[in-house]
Amino acid sequence: MSLDTKPNIDWDSLGFNVTETKSMFRSTCAIGEKWSGGDLIPYSDISLSPFAGVLNYGQGVFEGVKAFRSSKGNVVLFRADMNGKRMAFSTRRICMPEMDPDFFVDAVIKTVKDNIDYVPPYGRGSLYIRPVVWGTAPILGVSPTSEYTFMVIVSPVGPYFKEGIKPLNLKVNTDYHRAAPKGIGNAKAIGNYSASLFPLMEAKAEGFDENIYLDAKDEKFVEELGSANVFIYKDGVLKTPALNGSILGGITRQSVCQVASDILGITVKETEITVDDLLSAEEVFCTGTAVVVTPVGRITYQGKTTEINQNQMGPIAKKIREMLVGIQREEIEDPFGWVLPVN
Repeated sequence: MSLDTKPNIDWDSLGFNVTETKSMFRSTCAIGEKWSGGDLIPYSDISLSPFAGVLNYGQGVFEGVKAFRSSKGNVVLFRADMNGKRMAFSTRRICMPEMDPDFFVDAVIKTVKDNIDYVPPYGRGSLYIRPVVWGTAPILGVSPTSEYTFMVIVSPVGPYFKEGIKPLNLKVNTDYHRAAPKGIGNAKAIGNYSASLFPLMEAKAEGFDENIYLDAKDEKFVEELGSANVFIYKDGVLKTPALNGSILGGITRQSVCQVASDILGITVKETEITVDDLLSAEEVFCTGTAVVVTPVGRITYQGKTTEINQNQMGPIAKKIREMLVGIQREEIEDPFGWVLPVN
């Protein structure tokens, strides 16, 4: 396809899969230097040394951002500045040149603008944006590598749940941990996700959608899912596990806390949550860039299954989701300045 030809995409058939786009952003940075420059290049495969640090020692971090066509006809980003700040933390934690959040956001905007024809029509999906940093110089000894590559790649995606939102069927996993105290669970590092793949495949084989992981120290406090944060609601209070060093501080998680507190007037607590708290909640839902706000219908713990809220989206989760999606799509007022038009 010519780079000047608009894509011929069946927007209604889009799933949460990779679709080739026009271009991607690339920049390199040596250790000890600062990120600068970079350019857009045609979307294509990349070439790496077989000794690249990311391939041998997992020195890689990433983010997930979305661009939407809004009700006002704009193409907008949602809280990309927060993704930039988290990328700064993750790169620093994995011994990479620390990402400048402004450089990050600028690269994301450039990539979205160049691929704007791939942003689905209003209400029919989004452009998923994957900023990623890899250690790309060859290295043999266990050490930070000498050079790093930052890329921003994009793909149009449809709804994460193609047939509509259905409550999730989750398992409290007591056989595996997602992350250890004082480890890298609070960084968006590629290793965290590879560690969750085997438990996820086991859970799916047993008929579950995902795992809920407990803390690795005491194994009695809820932490998060393999790729989403978790909330519970009971007696007028919304709770989510406090960021203790092994939980990823989700952008959607923080947004939900603020929408619930500042707009809906709900008491929000970031605190320890036990399994008993989880199973006795009036509502349980998870949050993330991909799933936004998704209800939990059933939870199985030590072989016993508990139904949550008659296996449907509860009224609190529904209100929060409607507010959050409404802000993202410019359907309602954005009182926080979270939405950034890029066109």
